[in-house]
Amino acid sequence: MLVKAHAKINLLLDVLGTRADGYHELKTVMQTLSLCDDVILELAPEISLAVAGANLTAGPENLAYRAADLLRKRTGYRGGAAVRLIKRIPLAAGLAGGSADAAAVLCGLNKMWHLGLGIDELSFLGAELGSDVSFCLWGGTALCQGRGEVVTPLPALPSAGVLLVKPHFGVSTADVYQRYDTLASPNHPDIQEMLTVVKNADMSGVVKKLGNSLEQVTLALHPELQLLKDEIATTGATGVLMSGSGPTVFGIYADPPSAVRAAGIVKKENRWVQATAFYPENNQKVGCSGAVIR
Repeated sequence: MLVKAHAKINLLLDVLGTRADGYHELKTVMQTLSLCDDVILELAPEISLAVAGANLTAGPENLAYRAADLLRKRTGYRGGAAVRLIKRIPLAAGLAGGSADAAAVLCGLNKMWHLGLGIDELSFLGAELGSDVSFCLWGGTALCQGRGEVVTPLPALPSAGVLLVKPHFGVSTADVYQRYDTLASPNHPDIQEMLTVVKNADMSGVVKKLGNSLEQVTLALHPELQLLKDEIATTGATGVLMSGSGPTVFGIYADPPSAVRAAGIVKKENRWVQATAFYPENNQKVGCSGAVIR
């Protein structure tokens, strides 16, 4: 069975504060991208994992392995699965690559093992694995709250091209949040205005309302990211923002071919560059209903 694990970007991310459990309270609007990893599943006596395309552990620490193990334990399923990841989404990039893989494993095994769990039940399990897993199960455009696991689907946005650029370095999400907590005047983008323009399918409004509370922290740690944002802005992007805790910066374009042209302009040896697009397009199904290909 082949399952697509789609990357995401944050069109808006507002950090509201620290919760009693140590997590941060968030409000964020996420958008699925066509860029994806492939997750290949086969029935097997036990759970095993193989990874291609990234220097990533294939043991029980891997989120995809943990997803299979959690699903089996919670449902009492007695068999297993051979899981193979073909990675295209870079690691530690703010694009939810690991969460997308875990969500794809939950979706695929739910079908392959004939468990019959609904999206709400899968989301409950996903929240135990990571804050972004629940969104990756739903896909499309959505408002995510709590620590990110409370998902409210939003109307699909019009087609748009997206350019992703990740510098050669990574960032620690935990470190970024810790530094955010020390800010005297943290930035809070306007989530209500973003929700209004999203619900109106107003892309010109969306790019004007892009915002990320964590950007000021990561840009202070890595000032070269501001230069990267400025560079992307010169390629015809209508809006530019850092995704998640970074360090990936994205530009939004009128159409996918414009993003492809921009990728050719900014491509350099010391950075990962990828042109992609909003997903879904042309009434494609999103989340679990559209992830399983065969």
